[in-house]
Amino acid sequence: MKKLVEEELKENRKKNKMFDQIERCKLDLQKDPTNPSLHVRMGDLYLKWHLDIYNSGQYIDEAITEYQLATESLLDSYEIYYKLGVAFYYKGDLDKAINYFMTSLEKNNNYYDAYYMIAETFVKKAHYTDAIEAATAAISCSKFCSSSAHYLLYKLYDALSYKNAKAKAKAIWEKIISFILIPFDKNAISNIKKSISYVRFLPLFLHGFYAIQTKNYGLAVEIYKNAIEIAPGFAPLYCVLGDIYLSTGYFDDAITEYKMAIWLDPFNIPAHRHLCRAYEEQGDYNQAIDIYTKLIAMAPNIPDLYSNLANIYYIKGEFDLAISNYQTAITLNPNPSWTSVIAQTMGFVYQENKSDPDAAISAYQTAYVLTPEDIDIYVNLGSAFYDKEDYDNALQIYRQALEFEPHNAKIHCNLGFLYWGKGDTEEAMKSYELAIKYNDQYDIAYNNLGVIYLDDLGRVKKSIELFRKAVETNPNYALAHFNLARAISIVGDKIEAAKLYQTAQDINKITQEIDPKDIADKISELFES
Repeated sequence: MKKLVEEELKENRKKNKMFDQIERCKLDLQKDPTNPSLHVRMGDLYLKWHLDIYNSGQYIDEAITEYQLATESLLDSYEIYYKLGVAFYYKGDLDKAINYFMTSLEKNNNYYDAYYMIAETFVKKAHYTDAIEAATAAISCSKFCSSSAHYLLYKLYDALSYKNAKAKAKAIWEKIISFILIPFDKNAISNIKKSISYVRFLPLFLHGFYAIQTKNYGLAVEIYKNAIEIAPGFAPLYCVLGDIYLSTGYFDDAITEYKMAIWLDPFNIPAHRHLCRAYEEQGDYNQAIDIYTKLIAMAPNIPDLYSNLANIYYIKGEFDLAISNYQTAITLNPNPSWTSVIAQTMGFVYQENKSDPDAAISAYQTAYVLTPEDIDIYVNLGSAFYDKEDYDNALQIYRQALEFEPHNAKIHCNLGFLYWGKGDTEEAMKSYELAIKYNDQYDIAYNNLGVIYLDDLGRVKKSIELFRKAVETNPNYALAHFNLARAISIVGDKIEAAKLYQTAQDINKITQEIDPKDIADKISELFES
């Protein structure tokens, strides 16, 4: 910490020196207010002060004003338009920045710096193809002084390189060239010096990390906020602070920090991911979709980006878009187990939300090919065949599943439902009884077996016993309360039945298992007879 204080004092001396330079330039302008060179000098000083990572002041508007005053006399200067573009870039007005860079190129179409900054601006706008074209154009203008442009291409190709050997090779090549050309590129040398200077923050990071590990989040926030005051241009500080806010539920603050980190480092994929998560936690799905879309534009071969985006579309009820993104994730196929889960998820969407059992079956079969040992696939596939009324295939799938797990209660329960649907009451009862044997808390099995005893066999007392067991294992099971009320009403206890119907009605408002009209009709019937 002592070293950091010393560094802060050193930076304060630098700020004072910068301030003195600006004051001297102001005095010169008072003597010669129309001198364009002085306005350019003043703009350069303001911009430099604004970009100093140890400076928390904002001087970009002052820089723009000075450059604009200079253009009144330097209408044909490509450099002044370039400087204006840089100023608007750092202000965040990216469209104006591009316009000024293009004007600079109209004055000098072989200007490396303008092409390079256009590439950087397109990166900020998430127009990565345009960024590659601009960076390539910059390199063609300056073969030797282009380390920064090659390094930018490296970062662009590296983001594209997931499961893409060609992009990976390009990324490695651009990185090698960028290192070779560093001695010829002042901007690259400056960036390296800046990166090396960040080493001084290591003790502070460790201090903050210890505070996080001990769950002293207040101290950690204070440490990192103070660090940002010292160095507001250091992106990792914003990421760590955003992570603290995200983990403690301060989502608005987390979003602010992640946005700042991304502005400083557009290729920070973890910051993008965590920003999406913060938006999702807030329920702001449109913003999360926007960030995932930008991430995919940057790194189009990372499969979980598509599956995450699909999950959001599913939550929003946009099932076609969800399916489309699940399909892309499956196509990228990083590993069988992961892809199988996505295929099953897509099958569920087809089955439950699109009412398309054929598409669901196809998705589940894809999952089966990838992970034939996954018992859930058999359950889902059998259910899809049942929905299609292809009972023979459903029966075959369930029997095959029982060869793997003969004591699986869910499969026995599904078999019970299948036999029941086919009219084979005896086999249905056997299957439900086995489901209960292997899981004595299986509420659905108790309820369905109770319905068979009540409606098919007329054994009311036995059905009541089973319905009570279903309600006991799951008090929020509306259908079980409803069926218990039906059975109780038959034995003549209308008051108890009415209470049970009312309970079913209350629970059903949340679970929506039953048509509300069916409950209302049953309550009316109680007191009509």
